[in-house]
Amino acid sequence: MDTAQVSVENINRKPLVIVLLVGSFLAILNQTLLTTALPHFMNDLQITANTGQWLTTIFMLVNGIMIPITAFLIEKYTTRKLFMTSMFLFALGTLVCALSPTFSFLMIGRVLQAAGAGIMMPLMQTVFLLIFPVEKRGAAMGMVGLVISFAPALGPTLSGWLVEHYHWSILFWIVLPVIVIDMIAAYFVLRNVTTLHNPKVDMLSIILSTFGFGGLLFGFSYAGAHSWTSASVVLPTVIGVISLVWFIFRQLKLEQPILEFRVFKYSVFTLTTVIGMVVFMSLIGGSTILPIYMQNMHHFTALDTGLMILPGAVLMGLMSPITGRIFDKIGARALSIGGLAIIFVTTALFSNLTTTTSFTYLTIIYALRMIGLAMVMMPVTTAGINVLPRRLIPHGTAMNNTMRQISGSIGTAVLITIMTMSALDPQVTGDVDMAMIHGVNVSFMAATVLSLIGLILAFFIKKHDEEQPKGKPVQVKRSQKKSPIPEG
Repeated sequence: MDTAQVSVENINRKPLVIVLLVGSFLAILNQTLLTTALPHFMNDLQITANTGQWLTTIFMLVNGIMIPITAFLIEKYTTRKLFMTSMFLFALGTLVCALSPTFSFLMIGRVLQAAGAGIMMPLMQTVFLLIFPVEKRGAAMGMVGLVISFAPALGPTLSGWLVEHYHWSILFWIVLPVIVIDMIAAYFVLRNVTTLHNPKVDMLSIILSTFGFGGLLFGFSYAGAHSWTSASVVLPTVIGVISLVWFIFRQLKLEQPILEFRVFKYSVFTLTTVIGMVVFMSLIGGSTILPIYMQNMHHFTALDTGLMILPGAVLMGLMSPITGRIFDKIGARALSIGGLAIIFVTTALFSNLTTTTSFTYLTIIYALRMIGLAMVMMPVTTAGINVLPRRLIPHGTAMNNTMRQISGSIGTAVLITIMTMSALDPQVTGDVDMAMIHGVNVSFMAATVLSLIGLILAFFIKKHDEEQPKGKPVQVKRSQKKSPIPEG
């Protein structure tokens, strides 16, 4: 049994924060680390582009399946045990990938990596929200925003440079020692800060969650590249919807649910989660389409694309801690309105692209868009979770991350579909690239509408002094039995 939970007042936060940030940075970095290295995997392992794409897709799927059950895991196991387990899985997966002689071994390694990474992000957010008082949570979550923004943008640029000079296995060998060092540091500095409720393992709920969220993510990830009516899209999506509905009803009946859907009874949490989903649909979809435009229609290289994204990621990383501190002083309303206004304008500016649009224009507009995201994403997330009682924080972070994953998949699928269907006939335009770019511009118009919806919703966020929950706390309706959700 791990060391008992310690009082948050007695915790030396700085080393604990560093250990969690490093672990999460490595986990998120690996989501995009292989994207620009795909041609090297194809040549070395004798696989097609569609097969190779599964190295990224499987990571996203397993990650999305693990995140919803992290609330259960956080209540079942101590902080130290859960962190060390997730990092061990991640390290083992990284080692398997580095030594992989075949594509099958590489896929096994990616599954293990994703299983560890899926636990990491909600665990880090939960710990941060528990060890920092409410008035300092904005700054703490700003550090989370730094990791979320910088790590996925660094991945393509770093891998693009490394695989040009070394074998693709270097992508895993450079990460592995850092993981091991972080685990050793965690052994000495990590403390148990979560409250254990020892929920019962409900295997049916875990199975339903896996098929529900996994089915939706699989279906929508395929919809972007295939027809929405194809069996590979319809079947997993239908299975996902049915399983998810069943899962939700089951959670509402259980005394100790795997994932507590009653967090949506807190109106501020619901509003901010919806805003986060809308913003993420617009941004992640746009961020997927932009590289397609640059490489397939404007004929930039993959490295050029990575370099275009990098300044925006750096700026967002620098802005996240700043916006976090501003949030602690003025709340989420003004920040999110300003940020969504920037996102709205910059997304609209991406709807007039041509074959001669300059690299400088793309870089500047993208960077401004990322500044807008820094003003919105972590502040609205923190504002929503701040209204939840301590008992519900693990469920709030797991729910928030899950909704973001799903909305990102939906946004990407919808915007890519719009791009494909809106492309003009090259025989009419006389220019193949401009015919395709028309579809890109229409998809960014759709993303602009999503940004506008988010901007309108931001006006409904309450001011800073009204953000604490009012009325009675949420209770589970069970006669004569103690509610699993305490009052604070």
